[in-house]
Amino acid sequence: MRRPSRFMPSPAMVVALTALVMSLGGSAYALVVTGKTIRNNTVTGFDVRQRSLTGNDVRRDKIGGGSVKESTLGIVPSSLVAHGGARFAVVGAGGQLVRGRDISSVARIAAGRYQVIFNADVRGCGYYATIGDPSAAGPPQNSQASVASLASNVNGVAIRTENNNGVEVDRGFHLIVFC
Repeated sequence: MRRPSRFMPSPAMVVALTALVMSLGGSAYALVVTGKTIRNNTVTGFDVRQRSLTGNDVRRDKIGGGSVKESTLGIVPSSLVAHGGARFAVVGAGGQLVRGRDISSVARIAAGRYQVIFNADVRGCGYYATIGDPSAAGPPQNSQASVASLASNVNGVAIRTENNNGVEVDRGFHLIVFC
């Protein structure tokens, strides 16, 4: 027995009706990607747009030195090296600052005892002091200088100047602090 063909739509009619329904109903599909939809360790460097990540996007202390391409790093503007060297002080025998870099204050505390206060914490730095005239002429004979962290101030350095017999005497000195 044959089916009546007048009730069957033609293939062209099926395609036309499908197109009509899709155009009226819409066929858009929105894809929303969130942190919850991404599995751990599946995003690679190729998946991240150039210069799209900032410090706020990375968890603190989670990127180590091995992850940083050092050749791409620039000079840090606030570093002392960018400003031409270490902190230093040239101090006269009376405790007056002749010249220096990043100095907050200088004081003569007693005969042969001085303290130099810098604008930053210098506890983890290296100190080097020599007896010397503020004009950078030769040092006085039979003198020595010793230097250490200032216990009362993390920004401070204590300097002691002595003659050859170990007696504290006032002498000008040059102090360099490398951090």
